[in-house]
Amino acid sequence: MTKELKILYEDDNIISVDKPAGIATAHEKGKPTLLSLLEEKYNKKFFTVHRLDKDVSGVIIFVKNEDAHKQLSKLFENQEVQKTYLALVHGIVKDDEGVIDKLIRQFGSGRMGIDEQNGKKSITKFKVLERRNNTTLLEINLLTGRRHQIRVHLYSIGHPIVGDKMYGDKVLQTNYTRLMLHAGEIKFRFEQGNDLIIRSELPLLFRIKN
Repeated sequence: MTKELKILYEDDNIISVDKPAGIATAHEKGKPTLLSLLEEKYNKKFFTVHRLDKDVSGVIIFVKNEDAHKQLSKLFENQEVQKTYLALVHGIVKDDEGVIDKLIRQFGSGRMGIDEQNGKKSITKFKVLERRNNTTLLEINLLTGRRHQIRVHLYSIGHPIVGDKMYGDKVLQTNYTRLMLHAGEIKFRFEQGNDLIIRSELPLLFRIKN
């Protein structure tokens, strides 16, 4: 498995991996994670600064030292990292673009949901890239970073992500092999240099017309 890791970018402080769907970013008991595979491959310790859900693919960043970890973690905390996702959703989204501004909180089961009274501020921007027969391909930008934010917000407007067994019709979603959510790009300015843009190519499965 270590040989299959695709490195998107690397310098003295940062390494970015093209995360496959179906593997946890870090800390899954009894199973290899992206972090453990990376550390096995390079025989050194890496630090996490953000995560992708297990079933999400695409750009993810790890750092190589504590100084870089502090700096990049601060960028994420201050929302100075621009993250662009691609999502294939059920149904035809009518508006060419829009903003979903609904408060989200975690419920007892670990499932996230909309709670306009007690939830935390959560803002998701979307733009239609392609309308197909029964689905729509969206570009997504997060203005906040809540757990499962994209999945919950799209579900809340009647367009759950294809293959999402937690936030969609379970019977329908079992027809799909994976969650159709992909982290396509990360952009940030590190150490006061030029903007660093790291991209991951859209998986072939997303391009199949339906």
